[in-house]
Amino acid sequence: MGVRGRAAVVVAALTLVSGCSEATPSSSGSTSAPPSSASTVGGPAAVTLTVASTVATGIEVPWGLAFLPDKSALVAERDSGKVKRIAGGQVSEVGTVDDVKSSSEGGLLGLAVDPGYPGKPYIYAYYSGGDDNRIARITYQDGKLSDQQVILEGIPKAAIHNGGRLRFGPDGFLYAGTGDGSDRPNSQDDNSLGGKILRITTDGKAAPGNPDGRVWITKGHRNVQGLAFDGNQLYAAEFGQNTWDELNVITPGSNYGWPAAEGISQLDGMTDPIAQWHTADASPSGIAFAQGHIFMASLRGERLWAIPVADGKRIGEPQAFFTNKYGRLRTVEVAPDGSLWVTTSNTDGRGQPRDGDDRILRVTIGTS
Repeated sequence: MGVRGRAAVVVAALTLVSGCSEATPSSSGSTSAPPSSASTVGGPAAVTLTVASTVATGIEVPWGLAFLPDKSALVAERDSGKVKRIAGGQVSEVGTVDDVKSSSEGGLLGLAVDPGYPGKPYIYAYYSGGDDNRIARITYQDGKLSDQQVILEGIPKAAIHNGGRLRFGPDGFLYAGTGDGSDRPNSQDDNSLGGKILRITTDGKAAPGNPDGRVWITKGHRNVQGLAFDGNQLYAAEFGQNTWDELNVITPGSNYGWPAAEGISQLDGMTDPIAQWHTADASPSGIAFAQGHIFMASLRGERLWAIPVADGKRIGEPQAFFTNKYGRLRTVEVAPDGSLWVTTSNTDGRGQPRDGDDRILRVTIGTS
């Protein structure tokens, strides 16, 4: 358990899956908006969010979601290993990623499209194999996947804490969030890829400028499933143990404290988050940046958080949207038209599936 020197709330006794904030009950301590299809965020840059439509239904455990230049999207099914294309409201299968081994939190996870697509006709997939988590480069042409090549392997794997989010940065390099693989010392072990944020080339090598020439740029993470850029500034969402989930501002070379720290701990040499939530209110997976806010999809919290940010700082109070209305929320991405696409995750073994689940919602952003 992390240091809790300044915690204001005592968390309820642990049950179920110890050490996994997707499933571990805890007390609630955050204010949230009432369930509705439209809520208002106050603060420096007030916005309104409205669920405008349902883009797709019947997706099995959607995880990674990435847009192509033609404005269609690819979505990864965690347990089946299938990749599906969504275009014009139609869902079609484009292929299956090889050697995917699913578990309670493992399987086919993040997806990213090469910034040079279609001249460089590749997508990138983060997935759990037999013994480790891997990143592969896969050709995507003529609506089909082919020629899968592993570019990075050896990321610690377990039934839980596999990380999995992929995101290309404005510098053209590929960023990946990993988990500690349910082995806490990995996060502080410089020789382990677990509990890190990676920055690599499209060949899987350490990107130029990484601290000490390593593949990773930050350490001390527990389980990173959310990455988003505001310009050149990277943000990351992280699962806590059983007290605090986190939103972090990422600075290369920094140590984010796990397992010594969970949430704001003010430990020497370690970087604190800019926002924290009780695990029952968040358990954050994907994040996206739009209109001055980080939007954060929450699994156990069953809500979409909006956090106003600027210049790597939080500039207002987080506000919750759609609380308990659509169930577990896994991924949020900014669509080409400026809306948000938000995936539910009610078929992942920890939710309560509803008719049509899992689904992708189209959320529009307005100003109040």
